[in-house]
Amino acid sequence: MPISHIPAADKAKVIAEALPYIQRFWDKTVVVKYGGNAMIDPTLQAAFAHDVVLLKLVGLNPVVVHGGGPQIETLLNKVGKKGEFIQGMRVTDAETMDVVEMVLGGQVNKDIVNLINQAGGKAVGLTGVDGRFIRARKLMMASQDKPGDVIDIGLVGEITQIDPSLIAFLDSGDFIPVIAPIGVGEGGETYNINADVVAGKLAEVLKAEKLVLLTNTPGVLGKDGQLLTGLTPKKIDELVADGTLSGGMLPKIAAALDAARSGVKAVHIIDGRVEHALLLEIMTDQGVGTLIKPA
Repeated sequence: MPISHIPAADKAKVIAEALPYIQRFWDKTVVVKYGGNAMIDPTLQAAFAHDVVLLKLVGLNPVVVHGGGPQIETLLNKVGKKGEFIQGMRVTDAETMDVVEMVLGGQVNKDIVNLINQAGGKAVGLTGVDGRFIRARKLMMASQDKPGDVIDIGLVGEITQIDPSLIAFLDSGDFIPVIAPIGVGEGGETYNINADVVAGKLAEVLKAEKLVLLTNTPGVLGKDGQLLTGLTPKKIDELVADGTLSGGMLPKIAAALDAARSGVKAVHIIDGRVEHALLLEIMTDQGVGTLIKPA
C-alpha cells in the first residue's frame, strides 16, 4: 500500500513506536555493511539513503561500509578476466586489485555518497588509505580441505589496526562516513579486504551499539530454509560444522561473531531486498532478519 493511502492515525502510531528506540540509541554508533541487491536496485538505493539520513537526524551515528562485488565482476568481464573465489574470499592479483580500487574507491563509493547527499545527508567517502586509517597485511588463508595448509589468494588483506580518530572527527561535524574496504600496508601497498570483515572490525573499534549486515537473503537460514535468529556463538559453530553455513556466508558470520564477542551489543544480518529494512530492524518492534547475541 502506498504511504499516501495509509490513514494519518496509523502513521502517527508508527512514529510513536520509534520513540523508545530513538531514546535508547541516541548518540550511539551503528555500523552498516551495505551490499547485495540494495546496491543495484534504484528503489532500494533511495530507501537505504533515506534510512541512513533519518538515523543521523534522530541522533544516531551511522557509519556505512560498502561492498561492490557485482560491479567488480562487470568490469572484470569487460577486461576479459573471470572472478575467482576461495572460501568466500575474492582471489585478487595485481590487475584485479586495480579494478577493485577503481570500482570500490571510485565509482561505487562516490555513487553512495551522492545518494546520501541527495537525500539530505552530509556523506564523505573514504578508503582505508585515507589517513592510513585501515592498516593491513597480506592474508594467508587457512585451508579448510587440508588442515595446516595455507592458501595464497593474492592482494587480499587482513586488518592489523584501525585508527578511529578520522571517523570521530567526521562524526563531530555531523558527517556520515562511507567507507570502501581497501586497506594499506606498511610499504603503502593496497589490499582488498572483505567488506563484512571491515564492517565487523570497525564496529569493534568504534564500540558500536549495533552492526547491521545487509544481504541478499532473509538472514541466516537453516537447512530447511527457515530463518534462524537469536543465534549464539556456540550455535553458529554447530551450523558451520554441519555445513549449514558455507561459501560467501562464512566471512559474514565470522565478522558477526568477532564483533559480538568483542563488545558490539547486537549484530543483525538482514534482508537488503526489503525496502527500508534498516529502519524496520532498528526503529520498530518487528525485526527483519537474524539477530546474533554475544552469548
